[in-house]
Amino acid sequence: MKYAYEDMSPEQFEKLIVVLCQYLLGMATQGFTKGPDGGRDAKFVGTAEHIPSKAAPWQGTTIIQAKHTNGTNKSFSNSDFYSSRSSNNTVIGKEIPRIKKLHQKKQLDNYMLFSNRRLTGNAESDICAFISEQCGISEGSIYLCGTEQLELFLKNFPNVPKMVKLDPVDSPLIISPDELAEVVEALARQIGEIKEMQDCPPTPRTSYDKKNALNKMSDDYATYLRKKFLKETKQISSFLANPENEQLKQLYESTIEEFQLKIIAKRKDYQTFDEIMNYLRCLLFNRDATLRGHKRLTRAMLFYMYWNCDIGKVNDA
Repeated sequence: MKYAYEDMSPEQFEKLIVVLCQYLLGMATQGFTKGPDGGRDAKFVGTAEHIPSKAAPWQGTTIIQAKHTNGTNKSFSNSDFYSSRSSNNTVIGKEIPRIKKLHQKKQLDNYMLFSNRRLTGNAESDICAFISEQCGISEGSIYLCGTEQLELFLKNFPNVPKMVKLDPVDSPLIISPDELAEVVEALARQIGEIKEMQDCPPTPRTSYDKKNALNKMSDDYATYLRKKFLKETKQISSFLANPENEQLKQLYESTIEEFQLKIIAKRKDYQTFDEIMNYLRCLLFNRDATLRGHKRLTRAMLFYMYWNCDIGKVNDA
């Protein structure tokens, strides 16, 4: 059973880790809060339930950190996460002063770090030794958790995914932004030269109101999208209809096919289409620099997909 951790938001990942630590450490685990230096920690004070074992549990104050990445195939060994040569510029290196300060002030006895990265045995040994040396904490009071161990924890504590509404069948849609990025980049170059079509909806199409009802899009959300991006739909339609953009049109069609199939396969009945649109937007921005650089056009393109009946339900079937 696999979960798409990279497609969770940092807040969702933090929530998952807090609930998991309530099982691993105890129900008194407090959620992530922003500290005076901008860092975010969760905390447990007392005797741990399962860490490192029931026979020899941790005592005192345990500080928990969750380091989330939207990147795929990431590991603790990546140089941006940990490097003994340039430690000050890495994720681990930047946390060292905070950990050391808390330990010196007797506000940290044990340290846990969770990340949606792969963790090898060598990397675990190296990073634990580094934190121990830099902060004066024994290696036995440091615990690192990567995706492999996280999967085992969630298997052993099946209520945890349910409590945070994390379902592998309903896990976030995993999509590639590459083809859409190429379309949006070309659209951005041509947008000022596009001659708009007549003000009419695409045909044939399900009415906007009916489509919203079928897809459980809220009235306020639908009204906002229409008000903000209806004008761009005419420009996008003209752009895709231009014979000179035939290859880009094929990329667009490939994109909507991927989006629609993933939406059908992964969507749960309780989800509104507001959530789907927000998820797609955030995922695209997180995964592609081109789309981040053209946020309004990307939002307009997503609305066009919906307005043009390329994604979402169009009938009761």
